[in-house]
This record gives sequence, C-alpha cells and structure tokens, in this order.
Amino acid sequence: MGVTNVCNKCDRSRLKIDAVPSVFSFRPDINIVSPRALRMQSRKATRVDKSTALDQGIQQEVEVESTHNSTTISIDSEPDVPKDMEIQCELLGRYSIENFRDNPEAVSFYTGFRFYEHFMFLFHALGPAAYELKYKCSSLHPSDQLFITLIKLRCVQEDLELSLLFNLSVSTIARIFNTWINFLYFQLKELNIWPSRDIVDKHMPVDFQRKFPSTRVILDATEIPIQKSQDVNIQSVTWSFYKHKNTVKTMVGCTSRGAISYISDCYGGSTSDRQIIEDSSLLDNTRFESGDSIMADRGIMVQDLFANNDVYVNTPTMLKGKSQLEPEEIVRDRRVASKRIHIEHVTGLAKRFKFLKSELPNTKLLLTNRIVFVCFALTNFKNEIVDKFA
Repeated sequence: MGVTNVCNKCDRSRLKIDAVPSVFSFRPDINIVSPRALRMQSRKATRVDKSTALDQGIQQEVEVESTHNSTTISIDSEPDVPKDMEIQCELLGRYSIENFRDNPEAVSFYTGFRFYEHFMFLFHALGPAAYELKYKCSSLHPSDQLFITLIKLRCVQEDLELSLLFNLSVSTIARIFNTWINFLYFQLKELNIWPSRDIVDKHMPVDFQRKFPSTRVILDATEIPIQKSQDVNIQSVTWSFYKHKNTVKTMVGCTSRGAISYISDCYGGSTSDRQIIEDSSLLDNTRFESGDSIMADRGIMVQDLFANNDVYVNTPTMLKGKSQLEPEEIVRDRRVASKRIHIEHVTGLAKRFKFLKSELPNTKLLLTNRIVFVCFALTNFKNEIVDKFA
C-alpha cells in the first residue's frame, strides 16, 4: 500500500497499480477473502446444518473451527418441558425469605430480625389466620408477604422496586402492604403488653430497683414527620412548633427493662403531651396500683391527673423562678435522667424502621396510627435492650 513509483513526465509520486485495496468495487478482478469473511461463511453453513438436523429429528455433530481451537457441539432435539417446570423457571430469581435462610446479615438488614428462625418466630406467632386473609396473593407464600411488609417498613423501598424484586405488579405490592399492616395491627393488639406489678418488679434491673423501685412505666412522646397536606386544616393540626414541620405525635411507654408496655393513638403534632394523656387509657383505674410511679420528661406535667389514684409522676425538677437548683435536686435529676434514657433507646430502636424517620406520604395517612403501633410493637420481639444490672 505504501509503495510508490515516480512518473517520468513529472515529479509527483503515484501508487502502484496493484496497491489499491481489494475491497473497492472497481477491483473485481482480485478475489481476496479475509479471515473474518471465512469465519462468517463457516457460521452460516453451521446454522443451515443445525436447522436441517433439527427438522429431520436426528443427531449430528458439528465441528466449529476457529483460529485458536476446534469445539465439537452435540445437538439433540429438545424434549417437551413440563408446565410445572416452566413455572419454576419463571420464578427463578424472585426474592423470597427462603433465599436468606443461611444469610442472617441480609435478614437483619431487610427485616430487623437477627436471623431466619427469628423472623419465622414472628410469622408463626401470628397464627393460622395469616393463611386466611381477605386479600390473598396466590402466587406468593404468606411468609413472603410479611417479608415484603417488613422490607417496606425497614428500608422504605418503593412499590415499583419491590414489584421488580418479587415479580409482582405495583398494585399487588400496595395491596399486600395495606392488608398486612392491618393484619399485624389487629393481631399484635391482642397481646397484653401492659405487665402486672409483680412482673415489673421481677424483671426490674438491680440499680433501677435500688433507686426507683416504685416505677411502673417510663413515658415519652415521640413525633413522626409526615408530608405537608394540601388541606389547610390538616396543616394546622399537624404542625409541630418543636420540630418545625408537619408531624404526628404518639405517647410511648416502656418498663424499666426496656419492653414496650404502652402505645397511644397518633395525634397531630400541635397536640400537647397533656392532651394525649387526658385522652388515653392511662387514666383508667385498672392501669396502676396505689403507690406506683411514672417516670417522664420535664415537659409532661400531669401530676394532678394521677393524684386521685395515688400515682406519683417522677419528672426532673422545674426551676420555678429560682436561679439554680439545690445540690440535692441536681443529684436526683441526674439519677432520673440516667434511667429515663431507657425510653430514648427503645424509641431509637423502633425508628430503625425507616418508615418512621422519612416523611409519611399522604396516601398512608389513614394507616399512620397502625403503622406506628406495628413498628413499636415489633420491638418486643427483639432482645432486651436494658441490662439486668442497669
């Protein structure tokens, strides 16, 4: 290609006559077939031979030659695949709790439970009613429907993403979540999470027993952010001056050992702690015994509401116009704060369900009360979070 000759009449260099590439149409007299063209011709011949062998229903061996090695491929007529096997092939790769039987890290990441058997303990605790729900997804086992619900609560995954993982439609994922939130709410509501005085004393930590032996419950209010509603009235009710956003508020109580023992209904973020307690079942005469005490934050000033039942509300001391507290009051307040922190740990554990940390969508506003209850109630299925010597 690079060889030239010099014209006698002029000094310009020209290509030799046989130096023009053979791929151009004006060189029909030179038939040079490239190695690539040879391979393409061989593949075409192989396809023709394969189709002929399949039509005749016979076996044949085809040698495919390449520049590096030769491979012998045996082609058989494909047998009829059973329909059940086709379904299994379609389901291959679908997410399922069974896929993580030996992967505790994945189970913990998706559900918050330590391992597969821990998750199945919750599923079996729900009873046979899990198989008889009004809305049934026949293509998905009930344990996987629970798995979907916990993934959405734990990881806040979109319905579209879950539909791709579980090979279901987006509308089916939404119906499964709504159905199982309602089912979990009513099933867990049947559990008596309010322990007796004897049980509280039996499991009370050693140091707690020494300093605050009469404590029956530790109360605290927590707020969950929600999306801003288009309704002005709902905006006003749910606006929280403390969080500076639209929220719903609930009152949560735990025992001295960290077990959830009380979960109130949800209220708008503008509702005060006192209003929630006034509307709660905590004022029932059957809740407390004479001499019990409630440990709470400084803002929960409800001593007068429980005075008739001889129940003391143990809160940090208010200044009430004083410039500083007495040394004895400071020591006592520090002791109260060191024990009241248990409810903060429980609330933080429940909010590992990221559904409670991200803004709840307006489409789930009607389910907010039940979603919050389920997330807090599920913490009782986990290990104790307060040491017995605390």
